[in-house]
Amino acid sequence: MDLATIIGITLGFFVIMFAIIGGSGGSAAIFFNAPSLAITIGGMICATLIHFSLPQFLGIFSIMKKTLFSKIPPPSTSIQNMVNFAAINRRDGALALEQEIGKLQDPFFVKGLQMLVDGQNDDSIRDIMSLEIDNLRIRHATGKKILEFMGAAAPAFGMIGTLIGLVQMLTNMSSPDSIGAGMATALLTTFYGAFAANLVFIPLSGKLGIYSQDEATSKEMIVEGLCAIAGGENPTAVREKMHAFISHSRRKEVKANI
Repeated sequence: MDLATIIGITLGFFVIMFAIIGGSGGSAAIFFNAPSLAITIGGMICATLIHFSLPQFLGIFSIMKKTLFSKIPPPSTSIQNMVNFAAINRRDGALALEQEIGKLQDPFFVKGLQMLVDGQNDDSIRDIMSLEIDNLRIRHATGKKILEFMGAAAPAFGMIGTLIGLVQMLTNMSSPDSIGAGMATALLTTFYGAFAANLVFIPLSGKLGIYSQDEATSKEMIVEGLCAIAGGENPTAVREKMHAFISHSRRKEVKANI
């Protein structure tokens, strides 16, 4: 689970609620307006459905779930596993790696190691696995675009709600009750749009971009390691090749024992 995202969103809600309750004499009910929510959130969802296909829109939920709750293996784990596999390959041959497949949790790693056991050469492994990484980037890029669009659409529909509220207010100047309702719609839609965009959709879009890059890099490390093993390189060479993916300051930290 990505604690930073959970903590950030939770604290953000508490900060806003504290400001609302503290500034309204303990009553937050005045900040709830059903028409304002319908205009802002409903309009944003409708615009997103128009801009993207239904499968793309529904797919964002699984991508967000993966971003929040899936954990990318640390480089030290991937490097140590790959060095161990290189040692087994040189000592006992590729077929001996078959018993190691069941110990892995990452389906991508399992697929690559199975290809190695099946006798695929390094070029074949690289081509197939790189294609999977490319499609991963495409899926995440689409999810990022959807979140960015929602982050832009929410304030836009908030402004539309503001205009609707102002029109309602100006056309009913003789009725104080109508003026109050119109002003509530006008102001709260802007608030809802800014709140949803800046606390939820735009930050999640950025987090998804970071997660996507980290996951792609982790998978690229696996591909390079598997290709090095398929090419017959020794464990030291495999380790040094995988160290190229991390900074110099972290190489001692994740240095795998051979």
